[in-house]
Amino acid sequence: MERKQKTDRSRPEIQYNTIKVPLYPTPEQEALFQKTFGCCRYIWNRMLSDHERFYSETGAHFIPTPAKYKKEAPFLKEVDNQALIQEHNKLSQAFRNFFRSPAAFGYPRFKRKKTDRDRFTACNHVMGESATIYITKNAVRMTKAGLVKAKFPRRPRSGWRLTRITVERTKTGRYYGCLLYACPVRRPEPVTPTEETTIGLKYSLAHFYVADGGTAANPPRWLKQSQEKLVKVQQKLSRLQPGSRNYQEQVQTYRQLHERIANQRRDFLHKESRRIANAWDAVCIRGDSLRAISGALGGSDVLNSGFGMFRELLRYKLERQGKQLLEVDRFTPTTKVCSACGAVTESIPPKARRWVCPVCGAEHRRGVNAAVNIKTKGLARYQAGQVQEAVS
Repeated sequence: MERKQKTDRSRPEIQYNTIKVPLYPTPEQEALFQKTFGCCRYIWNRMLSDHERFYSETGAHFIPTPAKYKKEAPFLKEVDNQALIQEHNKLSQAFRNFFRSPAAFGYPRFKRKKTDRDRFTACNHVMGESATIYITKNAVRMTKAGLVKAKFPRRPRSGWRLTRITVERTKTGRYYGCLLYACPVRRPEPVTPTEETTIGLKYSLAHFYVADGGTAANPPRWLKQSQEKLVKVQQKLSRLQPGSRNYQEQVQTYRQLHERIANQRRDFLHKESRRIANAWDAVCIRGDSLRAISGALGGSDVLNSGFGMFRELLRYKLERQGKQLLEVDRFTPTTKVCSACGAVTESIPPKARRWVCPVCGAEHRRGVNAAVNIKTKGLARYQAGQVQEAVS
């Protein structure tokens, strides 16, 4: 049995990595991208509409292919056919997700130009030594568009195979290409966590998170400065006449600042999650519902913190190193439980940052005590799972 597991672990697996590169299209290429965005929205809405009509008439589910609409809409032939095919695949996947879990995914909706993101996806087809999509020193070659100038933050490694590209346009008018690569990797050896090599994290509205050791991760000061600047931009925007030239310029400034804040937040989350994944063998965290916390506190700062994305970044970065993210149920009591004796104190005020256990007299910091309990619960759950697996 051990020899079989070792053989399976040594077999290469396919891991997908994405390289996001800024694109600098020419005016002709930009016009083609804009047309492709519009055609993707058009084909999505037509397929969804025909699906609903077909279902109402026959009671069966059927999604027509994009080829059906090219005679009545000849402008669809001017864009990359792969982008239209991917819209069909995405709609089919959206319905499969809806049938599997309606509450989690919801029914597919029609796309609107004002609210939906401008993006399209094209797959790479390799025929012999040629490919429909490939990269050069400073450009990305795509069907119809040709060579699109790009700036690469990093290069794919040897053995990586380009599978598809997703081109998107932000609200500020910038273009990006997300290159998806299939990468053969070796399955990492599983790491057994111990109490010394495990960290417990508790979400904190004031500090982003608090660790069981007492450290806190405060977001960088430049992120706070950008958010303060955003308030001033919003105030100035509210005093301008909608539709005027100054109003449009201020809207563009507003969008650029929002994009900058999103990039700063994403940079902070990636660096912090990478630091923790490299430093610890396991991370214990509670599966808090940020939407429920935001509703209870009556504010949007919880959703803007990006803690949900932080959890997902931690999860995949730990898994790629053979480590684990030990998630504790969000209804598990942690704040009001003494980490020293286990007694529950219900009389702790919501705003109390420190409290003393009436049973054993231990003094606790609210966030640190909760993080210690999360770590204890996470390790106990992991050990119980190991025992159950060994018995079975």
